[in-house]
Amino acid sequence: MSDPALDALFLPFEQRLLPWPSEGALFLRARAGVATTGGRWPGLLCAQSFAPAHAELQRAGFETLPVDPEDALPQRLLVLVLPPRQRDEARAELARALQATAPGGWVVASVANDEGAKSSQDDLARLAGNIAVQSKHKCRVFWAQRDDRADTALLARWAALDAPRAILGGRFVSRPGVFAWDRIDPASALLAAQLPDTLSGHVADLGAGYGFLSAELLQRCAGIRALDVVEAEGRALALARRNLTGLRDDVTLDFQWADVTRGLSRRYDAIVSNPPFHAQGRSERPDIGRAFIAAAAGALKPGGQLWLVANRHLPYEEILGARFAQVREVAAMAGFKIVHAEQPR
Repeated sequence: MSDPALDALFLPFEQRLLPWPSEGALFLRARAGVATTGGRWPGLLCAQSFAPAHAELQRAGFETLPVDPEDALPQRLLVLVLPPRQRDEARAELARALQATAPGGWVVASVANDEGAKSSQDDLARLAGNIAVQSKHKCRVFWAQRDDRADTALLARWAALDAPRAILGGRFVSRPGVFAWDRIDPASALLAAQLPDTLSGHVADLGAGYGFLSAELLQRCAGIRALDVVEAEGRALALARRNLTGLRDDVTLDFQWADVTRGLSRRYDAIVSNPPFHAQGRSERPDIGRAFIAAAAGALKPGGQLWLVANRHLPYEEILGARFAQVREVAAMAGFKIVHAEQPR
């Protein structure tokens, strides 16, 4: 697939505007793609907290860092970064990239024009005190040197923007960039209101985010004995672990950093899910939700049940009918639908 920001990121090296260090480079929010094929960039050490992208990097043969958002980063003379869309999260990532750059080294970033390229360029200039830029592929690639012009106080403040903090009166901790990070997503709230308190046995929450639906299950369903919290974004899963551990001493919790679309390895009595319908871009991806439904059907016990919330326009009815003997729409409100499916085929 086309990845213009990734292609633009390597322009300064392809055009020999910057040297490629013999020790390689640290690559934050790394993605595999055409620009990284062929072994042209030896020694690339990749950090990626999104499980599908992390697995793709490993399949492509790149060395990857363990996923722990609290871990300190190794220093390199060159640090590459693909900043995310959310402003505070992007500023934190640029600050971390510059902090991980050895003195005299370079940090290089690339952002699509319609994803906030000019703002990110200005942010790096504020941090580093110097900037160079090129434009191509409807993106900006910009770079700065780590030297005594860096604003160390601003670096520290912006690096802390990604720190977990209390939300919703202290009920949860969350961080910028996580889905619905500072609120309860209305679709999840609608699903929680419809869930019966009779769910029991071994249950899974697919695409759990920072843990809202899992917390509702633990607090309302006394018959649950084990709960698998499955989430592809490692930054969100770390929050879910903090938010859920200790809520129920009689429930076995398992936190799984996993790509649900590749299937599940266990069998469940019930599954709940507010599946994503975007990947790492803005375009709708109903195939992700369909893959969640297929994975749930394949993992449920013969008498198991799925509780799902989705935007009303998303085309899930065909796969629900193909994979479950009984499907009913329980509620529809504010553009969302709640589906209860039983008897997986």
